[in-house]
Amino acid sequence: MTKTAWVFPGQGSQTQGMGMDLIEVAQDKFKQAEEILGWSIIQRCQGDEETLSRTLYTQPCLYTIEAILVDLLKDKGKNADFVAGHSLGEYVALYAANVYDFATGLNLVKMRSQFMDQAQGGKMVALMKFNREILEKTIENTENVVLANDNSDGQVVISGEPNAVDEVVEAVKAKLAVPLKVSGAFHSPLMAIAAAEFAKVLDEAEFKDAQIPVLANVDPNPSIDGQEIKERLKQQMTGGVRWREIMAQMPSLGVQEVIEIGPGKVLTGLFKRSVKDVSLVNINGLENL
Repeated sequence: MTKTAWVFPGQGSQTQGMGMDLIEVAQDKFKQAEEILGWSIIQRCQGDEETLSRTLYTQPCLYTIEAILVDLLKDKGKNADFVAGHSLGEYVALYAANVYDFATGLNLVKMRSQFMDQAQGGKMVALMKFNREILEKTIENTENVVLANDNSDGQVVISGEPNAVDEVVEAVKAKLAVPLKVSGAFHSPLMAIAAAEFAKVLDEAEFKDAQIPVLANVDPNPSIDGQEIKERLKQQMTGGVRWREIMAQMPSLGVQEVIEIGPGKVLTGLFKRSVKDVSLVNINGLENL
């Protein structure tokens, strides 16, 4: 029997107009989201790109739209054997695994986006096509910079204090280095204050044992234990996204099909270049449901 993994993209995958084909079939969810957030997902997704790309709005919009797609898939009798999400996408993965309900997840994402939107003083740069040994040694020998997103063998994001990030970029000499439009050094120790505040919010939320094993950003080994999943999530804001390892785990778990649920094709693109003999599917709206 084919085993399937559902994966959920995070910040950076958002596009203007995303989710607008879902308005008629998910009116209740959009209304519930507006009551929780105090603003309209529909209006933000139909608005200008700059506003939508602000962390404060991007994260709740992605969570809501991806959660609606999960609902529609489950309504069709579909389910997954494993789930994983990239950064913000991990919150949708936990919703898909029934760790918490929609409102609990959105309230967490709301607070997370506020803490991260307020972060300042850091820098993130995506690197493509580089010598990994040189990268790892340079980071090891440079203070205040970390490997934030280990996306694949040939694509990573480094994060930290701006001068330290620039030093690493200069030393590694990647074929392509792209500064990210973010307010702070996400997934690095510079987020420690925000992470400590957010941990208090997480402590108040009820996490049930997962009905589908979850591969976490900070620990790619599958888990269904609700408390363990929460502790892993607490580490996520300052810890790295170990996506390369998550992808490498899939064949050993017997996964033969990976479905990316959400806008864009970032995660299936990474799988295509990194994992052989896995069929890839994208679900970003009603048309391909």
